[in-house]
Amino acid sequence: MLQHLEGMKMVNSVAAELTKRKKAAVVAVSDSYGELIALLRVGDVPLSSIRIAMNKAWTAARERQDSASIGKASRDPQSGFDIGYYGDSRYVGWGGGVPVWREGRIVGAIGVSGLPEEAEDIELAELGIAALSENR
Repeated sequence: MLQHLEGMKMVNSVAAELTKRKKAAVVAVSDSYGELIALLRVGDVPLSSIRIAMNKAWTAARERQDSASIGKASRDPQSGFDIGYYGDSRYVGWGGGVPVWREGRIVGAIGVSGLPEEAEDIELAELGIAALSENR
């Protein structure tokens, strides 16, 4: 399971990139159950992005897949479904929630929210995960 210091390493990596790009976002890191272990709000990002980032990480950890895939599946014209039927309002289908795998198991997840483009949230979440393998 991800530990607090690993979560902070991920958050700090994304925060450094946000600062470099002069952008604002929220970064949330959860354990394998989706429970929050690290959170940082960088810059003047809407308050709603805090809950969304936490929910993206929660969704990715609980469903063991990235939140964008869940959203894409729910919007499919033939096999789509109402994500509300998942039974918990924390499930989201926006990109930016990515699970963290270690030795074939989910050990946590990261969620990034606040940027106008979904792809940027995903890119930064993956950058946060990559920070775990740097100088281990």
